[in-house]
Amino acid sequence: MSPTRDERPTTDEQIARFFTAPCYAVVGASNDMAKYGAKIFAAYLQRGLTAFPINPSQTEVQGAPAFARLADLPQPCASVSVITPPQVTEQVVADAVAAGVENVWLQPGAESSTAVAYAQEKGLNVIHGGPCILVSFATL
Repeated sequence: MSPTRDERPTTDEQIARFFTAPCYAVVGASNDMAKYGAKIFAAYLQRGLTAFPINPSQTEVQGAPAFARLADLPQPCASVSVITPPQVTEQVVADAVAAGVENVWLQPGAESSTAVAYAQEKGLNVIHGGPCILVSFATL
């Protein structure tokens, strides 16, 4: 059963839950610092957080070994940042569910109503529709 409006967590509560993970995956991580996937992955590293880049077309991202998909990670990550086109996001969310991910943050531009609905149906804490993780990093 879906929570009522009053029972839904606030965005701040969702973000706090997202940042309790011991490690993070960044789907769409990149070496091109002009891209948000690169900026977001770098922000994790700059804060000393354990983060794994997911990019099927790279073997290394910003000096870290890159992985093609969530299932390839050396350890499970409870929280995943998604910076992909919406049609790719739908597969990423399905992969996240299969990998036991608890939290997904769909960056502006990555959102898909299908992906959001599926993530919510499967009980994931899904952040979407507004906040960019880079803004939240600035306040941590």
